[in-house]
Amino acid sequence: MPTATPSIRIGVLGASGYTGAELLRLLLRHPAAELRVLTAERQAGKPMAEIFPHLAPFGLPTPVKIEEVDWSQLDFVFCALPHGTTQNVIARLPHSLKVVDLSADFRLHDPAVYAEWYGHEHHAPDLQREAVYGLTELNRLGVRKARLVANPGCYPTAAMLPLIPLLLDNLIEPGGLIIDAKSGVSGAGRDAKQANLFSEISEGINAYGVGHHRHMPEMEQELRLAAGRPVSLSFTPHLIPMNRGELVTTYVRLADGVTADDLRAALAQKYQNEPFVKVVPAGVAPATRHVRGSNHCHIGVFADRPARSAIVISVIDNLVKGASGQAIQNMNVMLGLAETTGLEQVALFP
Repeated sequence: MPTATPSIRIGVLGASGYTGAELLRLLLRHPAAELRVLTAERQAGKPMAEIFPHLAPFGLPTPVKIEEVDWSQLDFVFCALPHGTTQNVIARLPHSLKVVDLSADFRLHDPAVYAEWYGHEHHAPDLQREAVYGLTELNRLGVRKARLVANPGCYPTAAMLPLIPLLLDNLIEPGGLIIDAKSGVSGAGRDAKQANLFSEISEGINAYGVGHHRHMPEMEQELRLAAGRPVSLSFTPHLIPMNRGELVTTYVRLADGVTADDLRAALAQKYQNEPFVKVVPAGVAPATRHVRGSNHCHIGVFADRPARSAIVISVIDNLVKGASGQAIQNMNVMLGLAETTGLEQVALFP
């Protein structure tokens, strides 16, 4: 007889946001997940069928406020709370609980850098030092040993899955990286914002966070570690009138004697046994519609016209591989489960 998968008692903090809803959608089909506790500060007491009608058939717990949670009934916690709020919450949790944090609160190693970009001192510096950066494919060993994992941002995930291996192999120069990124509107969160109204966002595209987006220090930190020396990058995100999906186009400078074909071959070798990262054939441009609703990242490489230049294109679903799917992938690694458990969804197409 096959051994039964042990039950994991899970809490989702911030279940009323888009990433919270995506966690629930995926965890409902995870054979080991037992959803015990949901929190939602402004929507506490409302049935999940009212907050997210698409989850109505599944008998989910009614969300409560965080201070009402009995932590003793949980084994694992996902924090899908706004930036700046998670550190105080996690600091109060029992040390026996394992945690994946989907906010930016524990992604930056240096407290001074955090304070510079987020406008206040970090309130849990000891936890910040303990946290492990959870870009799963590239830090699996660290994630496996961790109690607290900082889930990467969506833009850094899409950009760094191709860039880190290329820097580690010295195939590209660490200077002059240009990262042009585009994301669906769900990346801006579920709060009502005038700029995100249909009539404001449809039939157009706009840049935001130009020259000072908060994902910049996260990418600089991890790319510098891979290169072993300082990196310089220019990063501009754009909002696209679609619900979900993310496309990142990165312009790189090739090392001496290296071609775009060499980059593609190196990435194909690196990810040949990875279930969620696919390097597409030469001449194929990855598209967001090919990964929508899935935990996959597709990567393509093209030669650029200027000498010693190449273009790297990567696509993910910002809510799955860019957030909740990667968070569950990290949970699986932390708990010694098969990494693909609960994440086998094929992309939605069309």
